[in-house]
Amino acid sequence: MTRVVAAGIAVFALTIAASAMALDPGARAPELGLRDLQGNQVTIASLRGRVVVVDFWASWCEPCADSMPVYQRLYNQYRERGLTIVGISQDQRVDNARQFASRHHLSFPVLFDEGHAIANRYRPSRMPTSYVIDRGGIVRHVHAGYRSGDGDRLEREVVALLGQPSR
Repeated sequence: MTRVVAAGIAVFALTIAASAMALDPGARAPELGLRDLQGNQVTIASLRGRVVVVDFWASWCEPCADSMPVYQRLYNQYRERGLTIVGISQDQRVDNARQFASRHHLSFPVLFDEGHAIANRYRPSRMPTSYVIDRGGIVRHVHAGYRSGDGDRLEREVVALLGQPSR
């Protein structure tokens, strides 16, 4: 077997393994349990009854930067109806997370995931990856990556969940 074929098989196997481990729709949202950049404790339990978008990003990720105006607009527009967005930085340094949040004027909670404890629970497949969680704490939608037009689909999902009662 050539090295190229062997490498291809290895990548395929890793992809299958990663997707088998990924957090899928229908799963209970894992705990967050960290303080945001302002020092406030953020837990899934404290957000129960709200629709939550948990978004994993990094300051070096261009699609992550492209998605932030969409998340901030959704947060501004729907937070009074029960939406919370939680941004989770995967940066190596908290200063990078703070600068990114400041540069993008983020007013929703931003957590610095030092050691990737939260990422290990959610297992995002790429940057950015977001998880749309219903009022009962169940993951309903997963978005891996970000492309132009994804904001419209995300907004439709959020609005539909906001219209559903708490369970």
